[in-house]
Amino acid sequence: MNEINNNEIKSILFDLSNKFILPMYRNLKDTDVMKKKNNDLVTSVDLQVEKELNNILCRLLPNSLFVGEEKFSNTPDILNSYLEQKYCWTVDPIDGTTNFAQGKEKFAVMIALSFGDQILQSWIYKPLTEELCCAIKGGGTLFNEKKINIVSSLSIDKTKGSISSKYWDENYINIMQNIKSNFAEVKSYGCIGFEYIDMANSVRDFAVLSKLSPWDHLPGILIIREAGGFDSYFDKGMYNHLFRKKNLVVAADRKLGNKILELIKE
Repeated sequence: MNEINNNEIKSILFDLSNKFILPMYRNLKDTDVMKKKNNDLVTSVDLQVEKELNNILCRLLPNSLFVGEEKFSNTPDILNSYLEQKYCWTVDPIDGTTNFAQGKEKFAVMIALSFGDQILQSWIYKPLTEELCCAIKGGGTLFNEKKINIVSSLSIDKTKGSISSKYWDENYINIMQNIKSNFAEVKSYGCIGFEYIDMANSVRDFAVLSKLSPWDHLPGILIIREAGGFDSYFDKGMYNHLFRKKNLVVAADRKLGNKILELIKE
């Protein structure tokens, strides 16, 4: 397979944004906002954008499979798509749905293309600014068509990032609260896509994550790896979307990542 053209994906996302996302931004009606079984919010825009991307991306790459956040809500078995020897798209139609529903600015569309356990390409698009961050396995990370590499030599007490606020097992709840004082700032954007982009651009330094839904992390993990960053499960080993595991550290570099892992184990 030839690599998917970044400009083609950006054009698709630009068109969908202008047709479905931006017209509804700060214009949602009560009936456009619903709760899923797990109490997470979903909007009519999430559903429409995912449906469109399912059709468009599977036409772009015939015989490919599709895993979408909203599709998963009704068909959890779609995660078995990753086990098939086929190309598979993973999509979060609106990352930061709560922000979008509340009229806040941090929300994004995220796409990844994988085959088996390999993440091949990924894209995170910001509809409000028309900015695109993308990566290709072995080919680096681009932000607005310019190659970027993470620059980090900060001591841990000067770093900024986020720590998940829910989904922790009971033995980690106090640990997560206690390690926060080691960093300069711990603050979530409510949109992990924005956080991944800021880590790749050396604006943020780390994320400590509990629940690892593939649509939230396949796109960003490849972007971080190709920009020179680090990722590891608490029990070691790099993120792998074939594993149904929790608890991950993503960091600007190996040194910082290992320091965070040491804090968690103390």
